[in-house]
Amino acid sequence: MTPVETAPALEVDGLEVVYQRRDRAPLRAVAGVSLRVQRGQIVGLVGESGCGKSTLARAVVGLETPVAGRVLFEGRELSPLTRRARPQADTRLQMVFQNPFSSLNPRRRVGVQLADALAISAGDATATGSRAERVTALLETVGMPAAAADRFPHQFSGGQRQRIAIARALAADPSVIVLDEPLSSLDASAQAQIANLLVRLSRELDLALVLISHDLAIVNHVADAVAVMYLGRLVETVPSRELWELPAHPYTEALVGAIPKADGERTLPVALAGEVPDPSAPPSGCRFHPRCPYAFDRCRVEEPGLLEIGRGREVACWLHEGADEPIAPSQLAAARAASAS
Repeated sequence: MTPVETAPALEVDGLEVVYQRRDRAPLRAVAGVSLRVQRGQIVGLVGESGCGKSTLARAVVGLETPVAGRVLFEGRELSPLTRRARPQADTRLQMVFQNPFSSLNPRRRVGVQLADALAISAGDATATGSRAERVTALLETVGMPAAAADRFPHQFSGGQRQRIAIARALAADPSVIVLDEPLSSLDASAQAQIANLLVRLSRELDLALVLISHDLAIVNHVADAVAVMYLGRLVETVPSRELWELPAHPYTEALVGAIPKADGERTLPVALAGEVPDPSAPPSGCRFHPRCPYAFDRCRVEEPGLLEIGRGREVACWLHEGADEPIAPSQLAAARAASAS
């Protein structure tokens, strides 16, 4: 096999994005993120608003220019977008935005917009007749009737428009799709339908998906693995099932604890204390330590990198230094306090 055939579908290596601001300190929105996504894998990227998720997504697809690091797509380095057309091979990396109404042209029929996407990806090789058939096939793939091609975006519900936006991304025959909060503007029923659609498409088409969301419950339902982001950095990467059963980072633990649960015992979710600090002036040491109930002296002065604590699992927390397997942060903190006394 060639290196391209064995490479991850998408690899992010040490990516940094900095916004220069007049009369204000530079804002380091993404502060050195590395991530791998395999073909057919769904990776959820979660975190509070302002942690850098959307900026990372835009940098991955080339809409933002990083100051450091690189993005490898199908084994080759991806360049940021310019005014020139992107190489056709790179159009297999697609993005679905949060608001489908703003990402679709309100003055053009759905079928025309899908045909345009097909024309760009296939060039002049696709005849008009076969293109119309392909438009119908795309709509049916995302659960929309063929008649939808003759209608305008405003004639559909939010969930239907998001299906159309996904169909347009599929027109490029992608291997990777980055989805930036694609479910947040939908009601619960539409969220469930689109979430199930994404899982089906990933399995049937061997698609790699990066699903960005602030809703950990949805990500747990959809994703194979989860990357937890805080203040521009990844603090934990973990298979979905393991994260739900035993979150290893205190921030991840807080996110899981904040999810409402229908347990019949009137258990209320526990809100995470404090606010996300200013990314232009992050705290020294571990960026989460001002809000962490388990922080100790080292956390305040030295920033942890991602530590391996089991197969396919990494966590950026000094509590886990030397650990071979994940342990609840509260247990590690209690053991540390006992050994110090």
